[in-house]
Amino acid sequence: MPYKFIVSGSGSVELKEKIHESLAGRKAMFEIFPVSFSEFVNFKTEYKYSDRLDNYFAVENKKTVELLAEYLNFGGYPRVVTEDTLEEKTRIISEIYGSYMEKDIAYLLKIEKLEAFSSLVKILAGQTGRMVNYSELSNTIGISAVTVRNYLWYLEKTFITEAISPYFKNARKEITKSPVIYFHDIGFRNYSLGLFGRAAETGGSGFIFQNFIFNVLKINFLFSGVKINYWRTKEKAEVDFVASSGDKLIPIEVKYADIKKPEINRSLRSFIEKYSPEKAFIVNKNFKGSLNVGKTEINFIPFWELIGKDIFNP
Repeated sequence: MPYKFIVSGSGSVELKEKIHESLAGRKAMFEIFPVSFSEFVNFKTEYKYSDRLDNYFAVENKKTVELLAEYLNFGGYPRVVTEDTLEEKTRIISEIYGSYMEKDIAYLLKIEKLEAFSSLVKILAGQTGRMVNYSELSNTIGISAVTVRNYLWYLEKTFITEAISPYFKNARKEITKSPVIYFHDIGFRNYSLGLFGRAAETGGSGFIFQNFIFNVLKINFLFSGVKINYWRTKEKAEVDFVASSGDKLIPIEVKYADIKKPEINRSLRSFIEKYSPEKAFIVNKNFKGSLNVGKTEINFIPFWELIGKDIFNP
């Protein structure tokens, strides 16, 4: 067939609603992510360093961290990125948020309890990077646990959030345990909390940075078959991310606070003692170093070194 059609739109639900034929075997679907940090920096530097961004990050360390703070405050929706003023950025994110609630959620998905849905978004935004308790959410919002699960499903299918499950060798346990929720766009998350433009300066900045790193990992591992989980024990030892490929495991800890010397916490040590991974990573703002615990090499890397990096095959 000599013709190709590209069907696009911000409303994924609407597209699926209007196209009734499956087109199995005759279509390719692409998920378009928000502007990545690399794309954001290219835009902010007028593409002067597009072919040598790694060098820019390494040399312009202070400026890179400043750009990170801006990205963590405003997120990566294209129209938000390209506007200069806080007023215009806020107007645009407000339009995006309002359109999502009114069009995708209220009109297309026919959700009548819009206030409850909005409350769920705010609560999830406030506990980004932490475990979701369905019963607790149900009691707080005043809806059933089944409805909470349905709303979480809607949030994933409309590309607002993504859930990761805990790492277990037993797949059944992995599926049934509480997930951790992250947002596709950090700006959307910040706006829902009334923190748009100033979230990186709040007490939750570490969790926002963790969300940012999740998005980096997600793009790094796209189409690779690598799974991303988190790890937590009954004793509350916890590792932010566990990347797994076949029988290979790599634990990844995220630290937004300044690191002065290479040292690890009890949680990461517990994971290493249990699984003996070949290597581990502690991703932070600007510290680079390494240490060994048993046979595990622990690499401390500034966040920009993770961007586009295949940590399984360096």
